[in-house]
Amino acid sequence: MSDPTQPPGAAPEQAGLDLQEETERLQAELEEARPPHAGPISQIAAAVVALAVGVFGAVGSYALGLGRLTQPGPGLWPFAISVVIIVLSAVLVVTGRGLQDTERFSRSSLLTAAGLVTLVGLAALLPVIGFEIPSLLLMFIWLRWLGKESWRSSIVISIGAVAAFYVLFVLLLQIPLPRLI
Repeated sequence: MSDPTQPPGAAPEQAGLDLQEETERLQAELEEARPPHAGPISQIAAAVVALAVGVFGAVGSYALGLGRLTQPGPGLWPFAISVVIIVLSAVLVVTGRGLQDTERFSRSSLLTAAGLVTLVGLAALLPVIGFEIPSLLLMFIWLRWLGKESWRSSIVISIGAVAAFYVLFVLLLQIPLPRLI
């Protein structure tokens, strides 16, 4: 029986050698395209920032009220998520020095900052003008400028997603979201 991964007439040793060469070539290409490592201080700094976010979230959600397991309050799930963030960040603070997966800040880091700024803008506008317009703008900005989608697909996907959220959360689940309509 012949191996379907090998070209017809190729020796099994040659096919294995070709696969190994291709694997090495792809690994070298990936290493070449990878941004430079930022170092252990950046890794620890990122873990400390995430730890601070987790603590801030835990304090804020505790202030909302945790309730009981049988009757959860509005802060229970945010508190649980914040505790997970705190634990994972603490582990990263301890183990982060030896990791090599942090990237040095570059132009692409600004895209992440832009995403964060637009998300904060959504949170600020949500109670003022409802969720429809800020959500539509957020999705459009993320798709068009951060995701580099076409104008048409950015518009269509943004409108469709906000309409789907409206139907799901407002009409079907009857969640009291701040809204215009």
